[in-house]
Amino acid sequence: MSNWSEVEYLSIASAVEIEITTRRTDGTLRPWVPIWVIGAGDELYIRSWRGRSAAWFRHVSAHSEARIRAGSAEYDIAVIDVPRDDAAHPLINQEYQRKYARYPTHVPPMLAETAVTATLRLLLAQERHDSQ
Repeated sequence: MSNWSEVEYLSIASAVEIEITTRRTDGTLRPWVPIWVIGAGDELYIRSWRGRSAAWFRHVSAHSEARIRAGSAEYDIAVIDVPRDDAAHPLINQEYQRKYARYPTHVPPMLAETAVTATLRLLLAQERHDSQ
């Protein structure tokens, strides 16, 4: 279950793009990377159109955490890998198609198997710490 407030959820889900970064071992932030985000149900999801080999995805996956920026707000997040057989994928696909329909050449890569297998659910970081 999502732990985003309604205001946070709507702010992030309605953003055309958000930015994501991770921390280096010395604690400094890597460069911000723009990514697409969608809200499906009461959850927030991101995908890597380059799949699991994209640098930002590897860094986020390695630590299961990151920092996102939506407008002027920044959030420390935890991520959960969404398995390929997860029942949420049809809704996630539908939301990518709906939200980004104005980018007809960019949507198909976000629905391709490479991207689908690189889907992450976003949580506020404290939920990850509370549930462990």
